[in-house]
Amino acid sequence: MDAMSQAAADPSPPSPLLLLLEARAVAEYGALLLSWPLLGRLPRGDGHSVLVLPGFGASDLSTDPLRRALARLGYGVHGWGLERNLGMDRALRTAMDQRFEQLYRARGRLSLIGWSLGGVYARELARGAPQRVRRVITLGSPFNHHPRANNADRLYRWINGGSDEIDWEGFERRRVPPPVPCTAIYSKSDGIVDWRCSMEDPAPNTENVEVAGSHLGLGVNLQVLRVIAERLARPVA
Repeated sequence: MDAMSQAAADPSPPSPLLLLLEARAVAEYGALLLSWPLLGRLPRGDGHSVLVLPGFGASDLSTDPLRRALARLGYGVHGWGLERNLGMDRALRTAMDQRFEQLYRARGRLSLIGWSLGGVYARELARGAPQRVRRVITLGSPFNHHPRANNADRLYRWINGGSDEIDWEGFERRRVPPPVPCTAIYSKSDGIVDWRCSMEDPAPNTENVEVAGSHLGLGVNLQVLRVIAERLARPVA
């Protein structure tokens, strides 16, 4: 889809009702805690490193349950080790690139998991250095369809001094999947990001997996964790 077609796409964010239903994330976290003893039944990892990137407004604290679960499955799991994710300025991009480089040099090829905005970053890291990335898994990440079709856009632009104009050229570039295996996890009941924004375009190296749940609960959702465990355990070329 070219820029003109994207401009004609529906820019509406999820409805106010879906936004209110984001409170489900509390119950999803509770379900994860209750099911913790059963996580050992998921596919075991081979010990390779996994870098997990948080969403907009969040820090490594938000991804702690997911990282703990993956560590229990045998992966070398790492948070991004930076401040709260409020947007990608030059200093933060430099720090993230350095973190990625450090982990690669110490542990070899990485898998990247990005929640929401963190998934946009994960795809760009893989695009820049595909030979260093095993696979990318995104959780409700807004990289497709329309850049305004989410309930965080206004806050993001307010914090980062963004323009009302859309950089269609940059958006079109980000829509193209990086040349590594990419799994996009999305929920049609996502109250923050329109689910169409979180789907990869069809390609030999992409897949889309639908789950039931909230946007804020994707990182503690049992369905999501099962999909992640299964994909991470797959052999890669």
